[in-house]
Amino acid sequence: MPTLPVPYPFAIPPRTPDVNAVEAWQTALDDSGELSPDVVDRILKLHGERGAKAIEAVAEERVKEYNDFTVVVGHEDEYVVEDGACQCRDAQYNLDADDPTALCWHVIAVHIAERVGKVDYHDMWYSDVREFL
Repeated sequence: MPTLPVPYPFAIPPRTPDVNAVEAWQTALDDSGELSPDVVDRILKLHGERGAKAIEAVAEERVKEYNDFTVVVGHEDEYVVEDGACQCRDAQYNLDADDPTALCWHVIAVHIAERVGKVDYHDMWYSDVREFL
């Protein structure tokens, strides 16, 4: 029996994450500098509840930048976002590391806050602040 070449000519290619959707709302924010209804809609369609939580955190000025880290203040804890990554449980256990659109709400909030000028900057080290918490 002859073997078919791999990959099969009729094979469905694997789904690749739509990183362009993330870049689209980020570019729109870069261009406008504000959360327009169109950008909010894009974020919510792509990120759902995580996007809504991120928008809420930005509106409530809960994205804080220190000399060493950016921190998103949650309702129960503070979450360090560094180099576009977060160590929260959602990011560790629920998100596909191979999907660039799979972001926790803390990372989404940082992306939004940076682009709309809503990062609350503190000229101090978070590691020093953390000692008081």
